[in-house]
Amino acid sequence: MATTLPKTDVNIHIRARVRDRDLIDQAAELAGTNRSQFILASSLKEAVNVLLDQTTIVTDQATFQKVLAWMDTEPTASERDGMQRLMDRKADWVRE
Repeated sequence: MATTLPKTDVNIHIRARVRDRDLIDQAAELAGTNRSQFILASSLKEAVNVLLDQTTIVTDQATFQKVLAWMDTEPTASERDGMQRLMDRKADWVRE
C-alpha cells in the first residue's frame, strides 16, 4: 500500500548544473545543513524579499504630503475595520 504525504508536504523538483549543485552543497555544508534544507531556506528568504519589494510605493512630493495629512486624521469606522482585518491576517510567508 502506498503511503501519502500530508497535504502540507509537497515535493519540489529542480534541475541544476553539476557546478551549481556543488556550489550549493559547499554552502549547505558551511551552514551546517543539507542541500534540501539549504535550498528551501534560501528560496523562502528570497520569496519573502520579492513579496516585500512589491510593497514599495514611489510618488511625488505633493502626493506624499497628502498621504501624510490623511494618515494624521482619525480613521473612519470603515478604515478601522479594514485595518483590523489586515492585522488579523497572517502574512503568506508566516508558518503556523
